[in-house]
Amino acid sequence: MASELYNTIDALSREKGIDPQIVVSAVEDAIVMATRKYYKSQENLRAKLDKETGKINAFAVKTVVETPEQVEDPNLQITVEDARKVDPALEVGGELHIPKVTEGILGRIAAQLAKQVIFQKVREAERDTVYNEYIGRVGEIVNATVKRVEGPDVIFDIGKAEARMPRKEQSRLESFAISERVRVVIARVERASKGPGVVVSRAAPELVQHLFQTEVPEIYDGTVVIRAIAREAGERTKIAVMSKDKDVDAVGACVGMKGMRVQSIIRELRGEKIDIIEYHEDAVTFAEKALQPAKVSRVTVVDSADKHLEVVVDDSQLSLAIGKKGQNVRLAAKLLGWKIDIKSEEEKRQEVELQMAAMAPPPTTPLENVTGLGEGLVEKLSAAGVTTVEALADMTPEQLEAIEGIGPKTVEKISLAVNNYFASLEAGAAEGELPAEGVTAEGEAVTEEPAAELAAVEVAAEEQAAAPEATAEAEAASDENEEHEPKDGSAPETTEK
Repeated sequence: MASELYNTIDALSREKGIDPQIVVSAVEDAIVMATRKYYKSQENLRAKLDKETGKINAFAVKTVVETPEQVEDPNLQITVEDARKVDPALEVGGELHIPKVTEGILGRIAAQLAKQVIFQKVREAERDTVYNEYIGRVGEIVNATVKRVEGPDVIFDIGKAEARMPRKEQSRLESFAISERVRVVIARVERASKGPGVVVSRAAPELVQHLFQTEVPEIYDGTVVIRAIAREAGERTKIAVMSKDKDVDAVGACVGMKGMRVQSIIRELRGEKIDIIEYHEDAVTFAEKALQPAKVSRVTVVDSADKHLEVVVDDSQLSLAIGKKGQNVRLAAKLLGWKIDIKSEEEKRQEVELQMAAMAPPPTTPLENVTGLGEGLVEKLSAAGVTTVEALADMTPEQLEAIEGIGPKTVEKISLAVNNYFASLEAGAAEGELPAEGVTAEGEAVTEEPAAELAAVEVAAEEQAAAPEATAEAEAASDENEEHEPKDGSAPETTEK
């Protein structure tokens, strides 16, 4: 018949769900530690529980050697000759057990130490048992009962063990009452943990998947398949489904008649929004569906190897496509497994214009088109690598003076000529805008009456007919002047020292 002590150990083992031998070993180790503390000995001590009497015997163990020269530590070894004085049947290599008196001498301190050792060993054994029980059940849905609340954590009873649900594994919409029964997902199992080693979650996507399998028979029997889930607990969930039967609408099956099926899941999740999307193998089509309720204008694959998409939406749809704090596009990207860049039509247009402007070659105007520079000055600038008006306009006075043969006065001349050139371009643009008007030498638009023009022409004709000789003399004088003046009409060129 088992002793009262062993019956107590057996009951404790059943309560904790651990092997009784683990508790027995813990008790024996506790007695060994208490005995060593009492005797202050370095001997190899062991203890043995007698199941019948309940007595725990402690003894020192020494290894039997043949000669005294082989005894390295008298506390651990003994010669065969000395060992046979105690037990004549011992041989070399055997063990001699020397009893140690423990009854009535260990005292209260030793008993307290033994108690601590037993509790520690039992806790370690309990953790190992829980770890081995639940490590293979990670991702499984279990029914749990709220046991207590410890700060931000909620402690659940999941049957053979307690489970902990930290703040990050909770939905912000949920609160729990003691003894309330809820469904949780086993997120992970921790071996080295002070509290419960099983961590459960209500924020995992597996919970939504389990709820759909429970509520939608087509998902349970495999007709409709859940291909992807993206979830932000307490906010929104996007779930992509596809049907293996062409006669079954995957989205309609999940929504149910009048939305009854999906509404049941929403109630279970305390009002969390759920978007049900039809799955497509084509990433472009799938992206358009995933960004609902926003309407997408077009989707472009930027890099298929990198899984990068560019989505363009109407300006009015941009905020809806991005969602509150970027939630809609974030969930869509998680659902697809692609990186998504969202741009409005206006942003895309500006981007294309910048690209086109970058691709267009810069305007180039030869220096010869600028009146007032002169051939010699153009040659000096060309020798220095300045061949266009645009390059000349970008140069500073210091850069110009660094060119051989150009001084401050020439720099002023160059600046004036360039300014006049660009002013004439602006005047030409203004003239194009006023086709019905003439332009004076100063660039001022004037409008003449047709009658005035006709009168002026008649007067000029009469003067030319009346004085042909004066006209011929004026033309001869003009030709003579052109021979002495530069052909480009510029002033004579001077070289500054």
